[in-house]
Amino acid sequence: MGFLRDFSKNKLAMAGALIILLLLVLAIFAPLLATHDPITDQDYSATLQKPMAGHWLGTDDLGRDVYSRLLYGARLTIQAAVISVGIAVLIGVPIGLITGYFRGAWDEWVVMRVVDAMQAFPSLILALAMASALGGGFYNAMAAIGIGFIPSFIRITRAQVMSVSNLEFVQAAKAIGANDWRIMFRHVLPNSMPPILVQITLAMASAIIQEAGLSYLGLGARPEEPSWGSMLYNAQGYLNIEPLLALWPGIAIFLVVLSFNLLGDGIRVVLDPKTNR
Repeated sequence: MGFLRDFSKNKLAMAGALIILLLLVLAIFAPLLATHDPITDQDYSATLQKPMAGHWLGTDDLGRDVYSRLLYGARLTIQAAVISVGIAVLIGVPIGLITGYFRGAWDEWVVMRVVDAMQAFPSLILALAMASALGGGFYNAMAAIGIGFIPSFIRITRAQVMSVSNLEFVQAAKAIGANDWRIMFRHVLPNSMPPILVQITLAMASAIIQEAGLSYLGLGARPEEPSWGSMLYNAQGYLNIEPLLALWPGIAIFLVVLSFNLLGDGIRVVLDPKTNR
């Protein structure tokens, strides 16, 4: 309750949380809220139309309803954030926990050198290379993005675990003979979670941008799927004719990414004892 009370005082973070909640609602109820099928409903006599009755946000180059495609695009956006970050958390956090707790030469000279090598590449370039190697497609793209996030979760978890492991209550647990694995999962990991939670929200924002970028380049969602990135790609050839076609998915990506960043900043402020005094 204290967390919710302190979090609600941050108006920007609350605004970000509300927008993300709205995105979830739109994604879940897209079949009920959409006015057309986002793929098969094509009206070639009404292509590149401006907003009008029956097509609230206009139509694209194939006569498909932009409003309906935006709604279904929210589903792919949520999947992009959850799947890719889920992969990174499930792999990166355990590795960071084990290496940070037990340490040793294998941690310093093997694990961390691999992490450094992966982080030497910009995340989008790394995702682009891995998505190409995996053969493209939405779920392959999510796997590529998730693998690219693993080093950051290893590093942040490892650093936090090393710090928490030196605290008195952990040393006391060791002194009374508690099992290492019990200490790790009962004491160390829960007290290491605040920065990991912040990293999760920031990674979700980055995952959405990267998914849109890969879909724009043809390595993410298929061209006919209502991904916001593929919608931007389709709109680029008609900017002089119908600029609104690119405006709607661009605004959607901007608002969702901004919301995740605001949410992450709000969580950081509440959970960080240095700023929450």
